[in-house]
Amino acid sequence: MYFAAAGLDVVVHDPHPARWDAFLAERAGLEAEVAALRAGGAATLAGSITCAPDIEDLAPADFVQECAPERIELKRDLLPRIEAAVGDDVVIASSSSALLVTEMQAACTRPERIVLGHPFNPAHLMPLVEVVGGEGTAPWAVTAARDFYDVIGKKPVVLSREITGHLALRLMGAMWREAIALVASGVATAEDVDRAFQYGPGPKWLLQGAFISNALNAAGMAEFLDRYGPTYEAIWDDLMTASLDAPTRAAVVAGTEAAMAGRSVETLKAEREAGLVPLLALMDRQGA
Repeated sequence: MYFAAAGLDVVVHDPHPARWDAFLAERAGLEAEVAALRAGGAATLAGSITCAPDIEDLAPADFVQECAPERIELKRDLLPRIEAAVGDDVVIASSSSALLVTEMQAACTRPERIVLGHPFNPAHLMPLVEVVGGEGTAPWAVTAARDFYDVIGKKPVVLSREITGHLALRLMGAMWREAIALVASGVATAEDVDRAFQYGPGPKWLLQGAFISNALNAAGMAEFLDRYGPTYEAIWDDLMTASLDAPTRAAVVAGTEAAMAGRSVETLKAEREAGLVPLLALMDRQGA
């Protein structure tokens, strides 16, 4: 949906025929969200979206975004099949939250053009795409993927080396580990932990990120570190650990359900999507 909104003609393939029907059922709502996000709010997509029954139908592709389920055996089987269908110089970007490109590209005949292209959910709205190559990836493929995402309006970040969880998920994981520990140990409720983030660092980080935001809490980063460095070191020394054992899971589930206050997942998702569009537009105008 996002690629088509950027003016690209998109050919999609899924081995399960029902997925195309499911997409058609949701298409109008997705299209409206993307249209509201993009400048001008175009009522119709600039590019086409068609269904390809077979992987071989992807032959005309200039760029491939692979979003198969996160199973390494599946990726290792699928990527060579995609390779055989498209041109030798076509970049193939695989979406994965935690799998390493080196492991995914092991069976490929042209591993140099396999990269990570990991969008953030909901992918038709969120700008972030993480890009990194594996041991067999050529630098030109990483550059080409970054440039592709940049041209269509995404906000790519490039990692210099592979690491489990890439970039954003590691940052989220560090924050969420402490959040879970705070809830499980009874320091605060899940609702208040979420509220602390929403109304504390969240808005500032939305506009300027953690480093710039902290630098603005003093006369630059050097003064911030002089002033608050010992406080952060004391916090780091006191950070808790968390494991998803049965008692912790129960505490997190109960706390989250209490915070949801009877609202359904569908309702909260709809509210999130409705709020993301103006927030992302504000970031474009005001963000650092």
